[in-house]
Amino acid sequence: MSPARLVPGAVLLAALASGDAHAGRPAKGPLLPPGATAWQSAGTGGIRGITIGPIESSLHADRGYGSAACGRTMTEARRLGANWVSLTPFGRVLDLSPTGIDPTFEAPFAVNRRAVAKAIRQAHAAGLRVFLVPHLWVETGQWRGQIDPSTDDGWKRWAVAYRRFVLAWARVAEAEGADMLAIGVELRSFATTTRAPLLTGIVADVRRAYHGLLTYAANWDDVLDTVVLGDLDVIGLNAFFPLAKTAGADLSELRKGGVEVADRMRVLAETWQKPVLFTEIGYTTRKDPAIEPWTWPDAMTGVVIDQRAQADAYTALLEPLLDAPWFAGFFVWRVYSDPDDMSQEAEWGFSPRGKLAELVVRDAFAARWAADGPWSRRGAFATPKATGVGLF
Repeated sequence: MSPARLVPGAVLLAALASGDAHAGRPAKGPLLPPGATAWQSAGTGGIRGITIGPIESSLHADRGYGSAACGRTMTEARRLGANWVSLTPFGRVLDLSPTGIDPTFEAPFAVNRRAVAKAIRQAHAAGLRVFLVPHLWVETGQWRGQIDPSTDDGWKRWAVAYRRFVLAWARVAEAEGADMLAIGVELRSFATTTRAPLLTGIVADVRRAYHGLLTYAANWDDVLDTVVLGDLDVIGLNAFFPLAKTAGADLSELRKGGVEVADRMRVLAETWQKPVLFTEIGYTTRKDPAIEPWTWPDAMTGVVIDQRAQADAYTALLEPLLDAPWFAGFFVWRVYSDPDDMSQEAEWGFSPRGKLAELVVRDAFAARWAADGPWSRRGAFATPKATGVGLF
């Protein structure tokens, strides 16, 4: 039986007792209790997630989503302590003034759709819930958040194309029982401007096609300006927060940055009365990764590889969040669908696999979080003694 989609605790328990993981789930409407602590109140546990990226070359056959190699990655994620995975199918646009979206990504859309569907089934078979996150890939290498078709007619054409793209993946999510869906990733020009009503209409259309939880992956520095948060179940953001301003910051300095991030996120959750989810977190494996952590590995030269710096950045960001009842969890950015394929990212890239940062993630996953619900003894939260580097 695949993991149940998230529903209020009593309904979920009744469904599991009857042997039907989806029984009692409302056909429409929110699937969480109201309020900033909704995730905790649902009683389903914090999201301990890992993003599994596709293999970004058609030359690597039988290593992408749904492959036997992908199944090994699912097993690795479960052994690490993850209870969710994120899958990121891409569509292509030519530049920042697109008229449409090509759903082909290294393979025809029909092939990718079947592969993603199989990967969802693999994850469920491994005991993992699934977050499906349709992404846009800009062929010019520019940032998707700057897409601007310029004219009113151009934006209307773009909205039609984007609606078609995200609905295609929403139908896959619905058919395969994916547990949560993102309606977009870092669409700053769409989600934070006067064009946002076009995106709001798309959210409504997705709601009719998909009946699981909805979120949107805002960028860390524009989530406060994101207009569509009120239409979602969970506030999502890609949390590449800088934790320091000057080179050589030690762990104590990074921790101060982490506390500042937590304080800002608490205000966000309380303002919107919705839990906060970090749809991506990550720091590259280099000296001072907490300064401009969004810098892409492929753009770097003369890199000084530093596993400890990466691990310290993870520690500083996560420590103040795990005791926050408004924090639903996070997804590590990222590993790949073939765990043995080292060609997808430079050694100084984001992946924590096989590095000190993996031990930090393992300890964080093993800890007890506020989002896991009340601890039955002493009326408090308890954190078991962790293994690894012992930072949590």
